[in-house]
Amino acid sequence: MAQGRHTLMDPPIEELLDKVDSKFTLVALGSARARQVNSYYNSLGEGLGKVVPPQVASVSGKPVSIAFEEIAAGKATFTRPDPDEEAALAAAMADAAEAGLLGDVDAGEGADVIEALDVGDGDPTAS
Repeated sequence: MAQGRHTLMDPPIEELLDKVDSKFTLVALGSARARQVNSYYNSLGEGLGKVVPPQVASVSGKPVSIAFEEIAAGKATFTRPDPDEEAALAAAMADAAEAGLLGDVDAGEGADVIEALDVGDGDPTAS
């Protein structure tokens, strides 16, 4: 992948858009994964990390480029949450808040979060 770069934008946007359902999802997935990659590099040397390392071998040092290469390789994907599961989560949080188990947390907080980023198993050489 790193060899034979012929364009400024590699992988091409069209290839990336084929991997997700919309350009907005591509931006959200790319930025979320780029933040994770950046966090990984910033936490190196601090022992075992909490962030999954880059999943592709890349000559690029830029987190956004690495994130887009992972999306193109199918290593980073986005899965929309099931609306029924979201409703059940919101109901469970409301019940927990009503029972006083959440403290100062808003019962609706977290119910509208759409973040399901799935990255590989941590081995950038695995296919």
